[in-house]
Amino acid sequence: MITNVSLVSVWVKDLDESLAFYTDVLGFAPGDDITLGEDFRWVTVTHPEQPELSLHLTTPSKPLSDDLIAAMQRAQLEGGLPGVGLHVDDCRRTVAELKAKGVEFLQEPEDRPYGVEALMRDNSGNWMVLVEPREFTPEDFGGVPPA
Repeated sequence: MITNVSLVSVWVKDLDESLAFYTDVLGFAPGDDITLGEDFRWVTVTHPEQPELSLHLTTPSKPLSDDLIAAMQRAQLEGGLPGVGLHVDDCRRTVAELKAKGVEFLQEPEDRPYGVEALMRDNSGNWMVLVEPREFTPEDFGGVPPA
């Protein structure tokens, strides 16, 4: 039986630069950093408040096909890959802190029925959503409550 999600992969351009971004800028803790064979490096980070979930920072590489590697690298250059969603305790304050560290934001904090949301990019161009959550109901979206 599956008990939880323990690992999510995030496609990055450069492992060292991304490891620094996720730890120094976003506040994640370094996890594994292991070289496996001649051409593969396994790098993870975890959030101090959620150590059971690791983000696997990885580059498009073998065993993926050359065509897929090229397509993913194009998507990275265009900033078209999704990243992860992150809960924050104060979205506006967090955005100000991250902007001071040079983080690029695609969307300023906006009130939503489910909380305050902002959209940023990591240093590889991945979209990341920051959400300061609040309680909501389907009616908050103009929807119909479940039966």
